[in-house]
Amino acid sequence: MSTPNLLVILGATAMGKTRLAAYAAYQLGGEVLSADSRQVYKGLDIGTGKDYGDYTVQDFAVPYHLIDLMDAGKTYHVNQFKHDFFTAFKQLQQRSVMPILCGGSGLYIDAVLRNLAYTSIPNNFQLRASVAKLNHNELIAYFNTLPATEFTAKADLTSIKKTIRAIEICDYLNQYEFIPIEYPTLKPVIFGLHSTVEWRSQRILARLHHRLNNGLIEEVQGLLDKGIDAEQLIYYGLEYKFVTQHLLGVMSYQALEELLGRAIIQYAKRQMTYFRKMMRDGHRIHWIDATLSLENQFAEIKQHLHENK
Repeated sequence: MSTPNLLVILGATAMGKTRLAAYAAYQLGGEVLSADSRQVYKGLDIGTGKDYGDYTVQDFAVPYHLIDLMDAGKTYHVNQFKHDFFTAFKQLQQRSVMPILCGGSGLYIDAVLRNLAYTSIPNNFQLRASVAKLNHNELIAYFNTLPATEFTAKADLTSIKKTIRAIEICDYLNQYEFIPIEYPTLKPVIFGLHSTVEWRSQRILARLHHRLNNGLIEEVQGLLDKGIDAEQLIYYGLEYKFVTQHLLGVMSYQALEELLGRAIIQYAKRQMTYFRKMMRDGHRIHWIDATLSLENQFAEIKQHLHENK
């Protein structure tokens, strides 16, 4: 096995990924690159889990990247993440620093590990509007009428959202020449944190209760007070969606805590499903018990790195 140039720590929400990534960075002289689709926004702090204290290990501030890249209210896409990730990656390479990619946004992690070329194809909102009323089977039938491209056989048509994106990509390739961007070659070693569903769910609910009682609602109200549109906050999902709806009077506090807790647990399940898909696609993930101490978790990482020098 060749020497890795990227260490990846992934897992579902509330599993302790950031603490482990920061600890590993401290021990290995590395720096952390966040793979979180919402931590890129300034002001979305409590709801996205920007636990800055986790980046301090034994009084040392571990450097981190790809957090607070743009103002709340704007949109950020996977192709922008690829560009920002590889920019930071190359800078760390030049300084001979080990990059540690850490997060739970499987699509973002997968996009850089497999260098998914078609993420750079822009959205076609006019096309999306024209097919918005079609059901899933109708979308697949529409996709099959399009002239075949080099992407056709690779297209993922397993959901309405993915099928619309596949139509968008094929439509673009039938009109324009596509020249993929060349990025550095990654040699990753991937670790994942896992636990029982019960342990993970307890962690999620306890963390949510703490956040709701320690500033999450006030954070969302502050974003609304700054003029950020409620629909945009709802678009960010989970904490921002449900708390915004609560503040708009759509649901009570009790309903907020109950429905949001259930939604985050379901989200964690979808994250793990995506990681299993990554494994089926050829990624080797070395799973570590999330209930172990931080020191024992890192010991497993260190042992694996030593065995594969």
